[in-house]
Order: sequence, then C-alpha cells, then structure tokens
Amino acid sequence: MTSGDSRHGVALTNLDAPLFDGAGATKRDLVDYLEAVAGQIIRVLAHRPLSVLRVLRGRPPFMQKNVAKYTPPWVRTVGVWAEASRRTVSYALCNDLPTLIWLANQRAVEYHPTLVRAGEWDRPTQLVLDLDPPEGGGFQALADAGLVGAVKTSGAKGAHVYVPLTAGTTGEEAAAATRAIAVRAERLDPGLATTAYVREDREGKVFLDSTRSGGATVVAAYSPRIRPGTPVSFPVAWEELDRVVPADFTVRSAAGLIGAADPWAQLMPEPQQLGADLIDEGRSIPIARVQAMHEGKRRARARRDLGET
Repeated sequence: MTSGDSRHGVALTNLDAPLFDGAGATKRDLVDYLEAVAGQIIRVLAHRPLSVLRVLRGRPPFMQKNVAKYTPPWVRTVGVWAEASRRTVSYALCNDLPTLIWLANQRAVEYHPTLVRAGEWDRPTQLVLDLDPPEGGGFQALADAGLVGAVKTSGAKGAHVYVPLTAGTTGEEAAAATRAIAVRAERLDPGLATTAYVREDREGKVFLDSTRSGGATVVAAYSPRIRPGTPVSFPVAWEELDRVVPADFTVRSAAGLIGAADPWAQLMPEPQQLGADLIDEGRSIPIARVQAMHEGKRRARARRDLGET
C-alpha cells in the first residue's frame, strides 16, 4: 500500500513515517493495528466524549479534546461545557471504523474516553482505580467491599482496575466509593500502598489514584501509548498481572494475541451496586487532588516563613 491509498473511505498519508522517536513502529503499523482491533476498541469508545493524544512530526505529543476545524462532517461530535475555559468543547465520538481510521491518520496514538456516555453526564458506567506501579495478586479491598473488578495494564508501568456500575449510580457516589476503596486498600497494607497524591510522599509504595471520576478520562483498553516500543493498554487476568510488562503487548503484537476474541469484555464482571457504607465512608475522605493542592500551598508558606526560595 502506498501513502496515497485509502481504507474505509478515508485517505491515508505518510504511512511509512515513524510514529515517534523510539516507537519501533510506523504510522502504517498504527493504522493496521487499530483496523484489526476496531470491533474491540470501538465497543470501549462508542458514545463517549473522546480525548486523543496526537504526535506530529517535529512536535511533542499533545492532548486534543476540541476537534479540529477540518474534521470531516461525518465524524460525530458532542459539545461539552468546560467550566475552566468557559467555552463549549466539541469532542469526537468514535462510534465507527471510518472515524477510528481517520483519527489514526491524524496520528492520534492514544485514546482517552470519559467514564460517562454522551448525554448521561452524571451517570458513570464504571468505577476506576489507577494503580501506580501495578500491584500483583488481586485486589483485596474490592472483595472486602463486595465488589469484583477487571484489570488491564495501563500501557505504561501501572494498571487500571474497573468495576462496572449499575444504572443510576451518580458521579458523586462513584467518586466517594473510589476514595473509600483506595483508603481501605492502604489500610490493608500501609507498607505497600499509599493514597498520597504528592509524589515525594509516596516512599516508593504503590500509589492508589482515586481521582479517576467525574469528568476524568482513562486510556481505553486496547489503546496504544506513546511510550518506547508503542505498548498497548491490555486486559489481563488478575493472576497474570505481576507477570506481565508493557513490552508484552505492542501495536505489532497485540492484535495477534486478541484474534477474534474480546478479552476485556470477557473479563468484565456484571454491573454492581455500590454499598451505602462504602459511599458514606468515601464522603468523609478528602478528594486527593484538592487535598494535595492545599498541602502544596501550606508547604510553600512554610518554606517562605523559613526564608527558603
């Protein structure tokens, strides 16, 4: 195939160009991979406002939320009000194969959907806990809360735990429960895990990031990552988590490992209802990012009082 060819009605360009320094893959490899896993990844992305991480030649990677003016009219979008910038952001909805291929041709390497579907802004479908770095051998705090989760590699050094939620769960309830699960996990083994949001306070422990809620996004299952070798965020069984590394799943190898199956769908348990005790406990726990911001300001004041620069 030449650079001037097309797939699924989408004109493709510069297919033999490297994706980025150290990618070990070309733009053709990206398109080939996403085409091969389209059925699986579109099931994850469909109807969810999508942010993509693009990498253009000669430029550092950048996150794109608002679609470009040259986006084809057949790419579905949804407007979302952004309080911080006081404007409506037009997000792409990757609901079909042509849209996915068009995004790949735009050198969109990473795919970060929201935890809510368009039009269901306060109804998250999943609770997500980010483990950094990954913790092997299951997740006892979930079991203690009567919940069951699926896990995937982040494509970097961490892992993402997903718990599907029953219809009607609000964003506030999911956020509170996520905080409670993280704190319970920290209590189970404080020598191993921490909820400290400030990196310097983690002391080399597994960081339990409980802030993936509300309007947050999480890199999708099967999404490539802009990392050396172009690894892929990949579903794994709990018992395999401590035996895999990002290099096990790349844009060159992951499609062959998946075949016609959908391991993420197969590993995902049924939607679950959050316990009232879990939600109530979480409501009493400060939001980690906000707490870290206040702590940062307090430490800055303390340094100023000591005359430090």
